[in-house]
Amino acid sequence: MVLEGKVVVAQGGGPTAVINQSLVGAVLESRKFPQITKVYGAVNGVSGIINEDFLDLTQETTHNLEQVAITPSSALFSTRDKPDNAYCKEIFNVFKAHNVRYFFYIGGNDSADTVRIVNEQAEASGYEFRAIHIPKTIDNDLMMNDHTPGYPSAARFVAQSFIGLNLDNRALPGVHIGVVMGRHAGFLTAASAIAQKYPDDGPHLIYLPERNFVVDKFLRDVKNVYDKYGRCIIAVSEGIQDENGVPIVTKLVKNNETDAHGNTQLSGTGALGDLLSQLIRTNLGIHRVRSDTLGYLQRSFMGCVSGVDQHEAREVGEKAAQFAIWHNIDGSITIHRTGYYSVDYTMTDLHNVAGKTKLMPDEFINADGNNVTDAFKYYLQPLLGSDMPEASMLRAPRAEKILHKL
Repeated sequence: MVLEGKVVVAQGGGPTAVINQSLVGAVLESRKFPQITKVYGAVNGVSGIINEDFLDLTQETTHNLEQVAITPSSALFSTRDKPDNAYCKEIFNVFKAHNVRYFFYIGGNDSADTVRIVNEQAEASGYEFRAIHIPKTIDNDLMMNDHTPGYPSAARFVAQSFIGLNLDNRALPGVHIGVVMGRHAGFLTAASAIAQKYPDDGPHLIYLPERNFVVDKFLRDVKNVYDKYGRCIIAVSEGIQDENGVPIVTKLVKNNETDAHGNTQLSGTGALGDLLSQLIRTNLGIHRVRSDTLGYLQRSFMGCVSGVDQHEAREVGEKAAQFAIWHNIDGSITIHRTGYYSVDYTMTDLHNVAGKTKLMPDEFINADGNNVTDAFKYYLQPLLGSDMPEASMLRAPRAEKILHKL
């Protein structure tokens, strides 16, 4: 059966460096099919749909779409709205009024849940409709996926940032803490480990949400590293929790803001880095302690986009259009590693992705819970691209002393 009608593409949640590749892939592929009467882009995600705020991307030039594709952040803008059944009913009513037969939503697990609800309402109404979730998130936490578009580029940024922090800290030693995004999954923070080229390179300690953060153990870890190297670099996920599951940052900040999903505001402040720095100064007597919060720079930084990430983000957009329009099916596009390094794309049921969170597997985290394993580095390395930079050290021998001989 050939469905004739319009396509709507939308972007939801946090932007990434390659999300527009998925947008352009879906748009250009959809424009090839004669049964597609228009290709619309919803401005501000699902809120743009219910407000009928659409761009007619059928009339956008291919050249400009290609320029947008290599531009970070969400070209259609985004939203943090979390649609419930009533909200999704409004979306569905707009789709029917505009004869929209295909809906492509680029986003994370909450976006997948929106696609699921809208799809179920269409089925219940007997309205022929195909809805596909296109994966996107820097957190790399979508179930059924080897990795998620947006993550490799953000991981590349984190890795390069810690290469720089390590070089700075080697020149002027002390303790330096880098706070990285990651509420429940530590994949992005773990990417800092790529900076570990030489035996004494940082980050020397890596703390992830998948393991309980115990303050006394943290202080012992820092002291051991500092005593050994005379310096210590720490990578820490913003979502680290204590043994009771309470985010560490909530112990410091009163009246925490929450988003539409009920999540405590973790990014955008330096509170966690300041808290950990003060713990080290107070308990270990180390005076040179600094912290940086990488914050939103991780998501849309233009200068270190992974080529692998760009290509795969483009292909998941193209595959969404092909699955929906060629094969007349819906669901969530998933990425699967098939070699070192190659991938394939399949369709999975929305229930397998919607509202679920993938965590770092145990084999990626060391036994002490304060670093990652080589298995994780092998997993991540090809995602960063073959042009991933690395730092080098001088290795010339020291000259013989004349005035200060023992």
